[in-house]
Amino acid sequence: MAKKRYAICGVSTRANGMFIRPMLDTFQPHCEIVGLLDADPGRFANCFRKFPAISGAPTYMPDQFDRMIQETKPDVVIVAGPDHTHADYIVQALQRDLDVISEKPMVTSSADCRRVLEAQSHSKGKLTVAFNYRYNPIHTRIKELVRDGRIGTVTTIDLNWYLDTYHGASYFKRWNRKRSASGGLSVHKSTHHIDLVNWWIGQKPVEAFAYGALHYFGPQGELNPLKEDGRYCGTCRVKRDCAYYARWSSRSKIIVPEDDHLSNMDAVPGGASGYRADACIFDSEIDIEDAYAAVVKYDRGAMLSYSVNFSLPYEGYRLAINGTKGRIETMEVMSGRAAFPTSGQTIDYFPLFGGKETIHVVPRPGGHGGGDPLLLEDLFLGPDPGLPDDILAGAEAGALSVLTGEAIWKSAHSGRPVRISELLACECSEEETGWQKLSR
Repeated sequence: MAKKRYAICGVSTRANGMFIRPMLDTFQPHCEIVGLLDADPGRFANCFRKFPAISGAPTYMPDQFDRMIQETKPDVVIVAGPDHTHADYIVQALQRDLDVISEKPMVTSSADCRRVLEAQSHSKGKLTVAFNYRYNPIHTRIKELVRDGRIGTVTTIDLNWYLDTYHGASYFKRWNRKRSASGGLSVHKSTHHIDLVNWWIGQKPVEAFAYGALHYFGPQGELNPLKEDGRYCGTCRVKRDCAYYARWSSRSKIIVPEDDHLSNMDAVPGGASGYRADACIFDSEIDIEDAYAAVVKYDRGAMLSYSVNFSLPYEGYRLAINGTKGRIETMEVMSGRAAFPTSGQTIDYFPLFGGKETIHVVPRPGGHGGGDPLLLEDLFLGPDPGLPDDILAGAEAGALSVLTGEAIWKSAHSGRPVRISELLACECSEEETGWQKLSR
């Protein structure tokens, strides 16, 4: 198997940990990193400190994408920068018939979904969206149960997702807090969850109705110790009065598991941009929501009841999938930061007429419930024939998750249902393209 050449757009923490490190270690015989692109030269220096083996790799600024492609001649472009940067790099790479691996969410808006689907429809390259949660062993087992007809035709799905006061608050400390950068959390985070449901049931979302609110964060948050903008955890004079900071910090250190993948709560300014990952969660520039409740209708009759909350005592989710022949239930409490004992996750299967069956799934090590290592093997070694044949997500799956997230946000702000076809509508040529096929 010949080595493939990879160029990386966005030398982020995720790019370093999720892609660069495994490519240099586990997948080194199959991968060669030939170029790095980022808006902040400080990120190149940080990357080279971590990975001296690529310290000689050429670096490029965002306006030098063409030059990077011409000089490094990659086979694959990995897109792992802030969400709002994804679309331009994906489209440019597909227009050059290159394969692309994009972090989720694929893009941040329906307009960019149309751009990507159009580019994919005319490209010899292939876009893959890195939905690693599909690869969690519990989630692949749920997919198998639904696919094999154990619950019959899917009718309703209940999914309630909970983020704790460490993970949930982190989105309001970083660039994600601005809708212009992330699309809001119904896009940045909920695409994870919506994609799982879409994949599990094999149906396409057609309409969403939702409510959303900013309850915990922003200047009106009940636990805000001082209404003053521009604060940072690392230098804040009232941080000991902040319940969110105090919960996860002592006077000398951050109290989180050693393997935690999130940014340090006392992150310092970095690089030429001066970006900090410890901005105050009560700042008035926050323009996104921290809680949603939504209903999604699917093209073959299924209905999803979905909620997500970004400030709760523990992290996890509750799921039920109902069908004409039975029901699947599971609950996960992510134990790393829980303040109480937790047990292993199982799946409960209830046939419509019969006794309950509890299904135990062998856990796997690695991030996202063991999903990350399996996804990386599929990306860098080719699809595993032992996994579901549709487990790698493409442009259509990426678009459907983003479109549903945007529909949830727009419904919450307009007070009316929003159809996916409405978000896809635009002037077009007579030739049918990828986004038109998706809207049918």
